[in-house]
Amino acid sequence: MPDGGPRLDIQIGPNGYAWWYLDGLSDDHRHGITIIALIGSVFSPYYAWAREKGPVEAENHCAMNVALYGQPGARWAMTERGAGDVNRKPNHLTIGPSSLRWENGTAIVELKEIAVPVPRPIRGRVTITPTTLNDQDFALDSKGRHRWWPIAPCARIRVEMDTPALIWEGSGYMDSNRGSAPLEDDFQCWDWSRAELPNGDAVVYYDLTQRDLSHRNIAHRFFATGGNTPVSAPPKTRLPNINWQVARTTRSDSSSRVKLIKTLEDTPFYARSAIQMGLEGEVATGVHESLNLDRFKRRWVQVLLPFRMPRKAK
Repeated sequence: MPDGGPRLDIQIGPNGYAWWYLDGLSDDHRHGITIIALIGSVFSPYYAWAREKGPVEAENHCAMNVALYGQPGARWAMTERGAGDVNRKPNHLTIGPSSLRWENGTAIVELKEIAVPVPRPIRGRVTITPTTLNDQDFALDSKGRHRWWPIAPCARIRVEMDTPALIWEGSGYMDSNRGSAPLEDDFQCWDWSRAELPNGDAVVYYDLTQRDLSHRNIAHRFFATGGNTPVSAPPKTRLPNINWQVARTTRSDSSSRVKLIKTLEDTPFYARSAIQMGLEGEVATGVHESLNLDRFKRRWVQVLLPFRMPRKAK
């Protein structure tokens, strides 16, 4: 967009995808949230099964994924929608009853979802206000089929939920990924983390293992005052495996500085965590994820997913 924000109507080819990801941790570390607006839902078993028969239009497999962490009010929803439930404009995206829009330099999400497995409403508004915007994106794979754009690596978040009744503010983040092929075609696994330093700067790490077993690494520092620079990635440090035994690795200048604050998601192929780590001699707090796409490809995993990802399509 002219103001540096994301276009929400970008072209997506068959079997491709685009998502817009927002997260936040409250200043007191008692609450967290992640929201992912997905066109071509990359972790949808329905999309994966449809692709087995040939090319599939991405817009027929969309979802607004929302996860609220912390008590009271922890809830999770990811209802898949079809093309008839999706409306995309340059600055406005509607998926089912929920929406994401870019307005006056701010990302605003209106949520109207139903949690699973216990059906409970999720209603409210989430606002990401960037401290600074970034206009550089990065290739995640050697073929250039997958790209990552940290739109607002330094940001503030405000969560105003009607149901459950919650209001909080904290450290926020927004990015976007897009690709022309399924993730599992080109990657085996990855670890990703974003952390906020005490002065408001953000550091983001991507460690990716491609399908051919080659490795790629992205390590960048984004300044709260604007601009960014590549940095040397500190050593890898193992985090404890989750119950589903998905391996987790983060980066830290000292293993003694690494602290697992809370495991937020524990699934057969994916883990999300709130962590602390040491970066350039400082302690940073942020969000970490580990993704195992070999696990996602397994039929038994995909058969389990509809229990957490119901599909309602016009």
